[in-house]
Amino acid sequence: MAGAANIPSLLSGRISANEIRKRRIHRRSFSQWRWHLDEVFVRINGETHYLWRAVDHEGEVLEVFATKRRDRKAALKFLKRTMKRYGRPRSIVTDRLRSCRSTMTVIGNAADQECGRWLNDRAENLHQPFRRRERAMARFRGMKTLQKFAGAMA
Repeated sequence: MAGAANIPSLLSGRISANEIRKRRIHRRSFSQWRWHLDEVFVRINGETHYLWRAVDHEGEVLEVFATKRRDRKAALKFLKRTMKRYGRPRSIVTDRLRSCRSTMTVIGNAADQECGRWLNDRAENLHQPFRRRERAMARFRGMKTLQKFAGAMA
């Protein structure tokens, strides 16, 4: 009975945490409003797929997107989807992937892109818990499962 009484308080806590997160993400008065974009290789039934992830400067996962390719078209689709939801960032940190550079040129954001040796560690470190959970699940069997799992992990 004591556990049943805690359920409404847990739900209200989760709802209020989501509201705080929404307000914090959409408020752009930060001096370093910065996104970190990264991709990670994922095997699904023996085929390589890519999981794209956008993280803000506080470590909050903004968007997760699974694709079959790692080209400019996939990066452009991911970036447009993220910008439509969260607006335009002041700067974007990426690794030295050429498709990211060409995507920034297409969008007109090339001057705001930053590439550096340790700049993208915020996004890279988020792959570690994902890999641990992936190993525990004994891999993925479908793209839809990967997308659901990655969204829940965020």
